[in-house]
Amino acid sequence: MPTAALVGLPLSGRSTVFNLLTGQGVEVSGFATGRTDTHRGVVDIPDPRLAYLTRMYQPRKTTPAQLEVVDVPGLARGASEGAGVGNRFLAEIREVDAVVHVLRAFDDPAVPHPEDRIDPLGDLETVDLELLMADLQVLERRLERLASGKRKPGDEDERALLERCVAHLGEGGSVRSLDLGSEERALLSGFGILTDKPAVWLVNADEGALSGDDARVAAVRARAAEAQVPLVVLSAKIESEIAQLGSEERDAFLADLGVEDSGIDRLAKATFEALGLISFLTAGQDEVRAWPIRRATSAQEAAGRIHSDISRGFIRAEIVAFADLEAAGSMAKAREAGKVRLEGKEYPMADGDIVNFRFHV
Repeated sequence: MPTAALVGLPLSGRSTVFNLLTGQGVEVSGFATGRTDTHRGVVDIPDPRLAYLTRMYQPRKTTPAQLEVVDVPGLARGASEGAGVGNRFLAEIREVDAVVHVLRAFDDPAVPHPEDRIDPLGDLETVDLELLMADLQVLERRLERLASGKRKPGDEDERALLERCVAHLGEGGSVRSLDLGSEERALLSGFGILTDKPAVWLVNADEGALSGDDARVAAVRARAAEAQVPLVVLSAKIESEIAQLGSEERDAFLADLGVEDSGIDRLAKATFEALGLISFLTAGQDEVRAWPIRRATSAQEAAGRIHSDISRGFIRAEIVAFADLEAAGSMAKAREAGKVRLEGKEYPMADGDIVNFRFHV
């Protein structure tokens, strides 16, 4: 299952966001201080297509796409040097597939900022610096081993790549922002480079900032656009209130705010997309299900997500795009309209493809 870590300074609202994402409820105390343990939970990815298919097929169960979220205790200056239990926290982050930066932009005298300021960009730079320094340590140690060991085929290419990364990090850039080829990315994958992981920035703001008229939020929005990083703005306080409402009250509340989705739903979707994931769908009376796959995954590889036997005995994939099924109103009408097609094993699956795999074992 793909994983994402929530990272940020203490008292940024990370744990509240984690509890809301995973449906574990909101801490009664509001904010946890001094926590040194890591929490893990599973997030359902919101997908209105599943609700439509569920109404159509009335299945015994409906299964959304999911990802695992890790709530890492707050990082502090010096984490890359082991401050607090920083090395253990950074090791936790190395194991995940993506990073969600939780940036505090809310004012609350009862919840003091650890650095006595409310500056989301400053918080981002603090955490990014710790991740960057940790990456430098890993890459520089590897370069030292390459220099002192017996040379092997491929060492020169690896050394050149690592030196390029080290130089870029030294200028304050992330490895993610380097223009690297697929083979170079594959070579780096074994190092768990923190600044090479897909990132999402989450601004935890005051309720009034949700309208967009807030200088701190605007500054982060501009930086996110420049860095080409997905940005989600929400108020954890408001999201906690939304989580306690029934579906009708929730819809009315969101309408009053002028939005269709809650911030937590938008965060789940943004993280899923940042990981380069899409969903294909299967539908029947037993189950309606969303299956997460990487973009451009072939039909035969997608079949293997369901069962290895289906991939091994793959014959054809019978596919209809969700939009075409919705427009037709039923599978039978979609067939009549010529919207159901047969695809071979190399067909690149598209988001929202509804598929029935034909196979023989």
